Amino acid sequence: MEHIPIARPAIGQDEISAVTAVLESGMLAAGERVAEFEQAFADYCGSSYAVAINNGTAALHAALLAAEVGPGDEVIVPSFSFIATASAVSMCGAKPVFADVDENTFTISPGQVAERITSKTKAVLGVHLFGQPFDVRAVQEICESKNLVLIEDAAQAHGAACNGEKTGSFGRMGCFSFYATKNMTTGEGGMVTTRDRQSAERLRLIISHGQSEKYHHTRLGYNYRMTDMAAALGLVQLKKLDKFNMRRRKNAGYYDTHLSVKGLITPFVAPGMQHVYHQYVIRLTDEFPLNRMGLMKYLSSKGIGSAVHYPTPIHRQPLYFQEYDPDPCPVSTRLASSVLSLPVHPLLDQKEVAYICDTINTVS
Repeated sequence: MEHIPIARPAIGQDEISAVTAVLESGMLAAGERVAEFEQAFADYCGSSYAVAINNGTAALHAALLAAEVGPGDEVIVPSFSFIATASAVSMCGAKPVFADVDENTFTISPGQVAERITSKTKAVLGVHLFGQPFDVRAVQEICESKNLVLIEDAAQAHGAACNGEKTGSFGRMGCFSFYATKNMTTGEGGMVTTRDRQSAERLRLIISHGQSEKYHHTRLGYNYRMTDMAAALGLVQLKKLDKFNMRRRKNAGYYDTHLSVKGLITPFVAPGMQHVYHQYVIRLTDEFPLNRMGLMKYLSSKGIGSAVHYPTPIHRQPLYFQEYDPDPCPVSTRLASSVLSLPVHPLLDQKEVAYICDTINTVS
């Protein structure tokens, strides 16, 4: 077993005490802690409203429903992402339309977005992948010119920013995940941020059985509520988020300056972007001494964890795959076969990061 894992939740006594206090209070479901967490998270992101949800996929689903996405609609999504980016669209009865990504940033290509728009397009779901914002300004302009809804999938980008403005504040809605290995965690959990009051009101109906008042149901809804236990954990984690992200950036900076093997490409950060390195993702070319699986096995033998995010682009997943000629997302396909994530989490110390660099640099 690796002694340097690919990810590790940073949980301390503060988090344990906060959750214990909720357990002792007897108020376990959604209550005061959830409301407090929502306000704190909205303030952090520079958003007017935030609605706490039980996981990141539910956040995407609820946001799409609040944007009135449904059967007959199309939503443009990047193919190089986690499956939930597309499956949340399918859960609404709509069709995900796959766009390719930029070769350098791995995020959705504005040019591809423009090419994929049809008379059925209702929304664009852009992903701030691995902690780097997509080109929000360019995609915003496209959406505004075509009267499309922009939704941010910020599940991996807590605290990331574009020209000083936080993710979750650009689109009509921004969707976050608080899964255990994210930049901050509530165990499982999610959040939708928005500056639009009507969207916030719809979200609150959607996540609680469509209930406008007790036992009065005005639309189809779901049980997507967050618990006070999760919110208590989230409140403590949110206070530590900037420190966690600073540590991630420091670890990433060390990799950037110390990895020096031919055939290894370190992450590119676009101008004006503050990357928060949910993952530190390298690319391997044919010039690298080992293939990807060979490097993973070598690292594991040296006690270092690694992972592939993501080995199959979504348009090639069995759920969505059809024969294409040519491949509509060739960059996504190439990246899926060449990327590798290295440990970058905030519990790594510099000695461990240096050891990882030394181990990779001595591959032959």
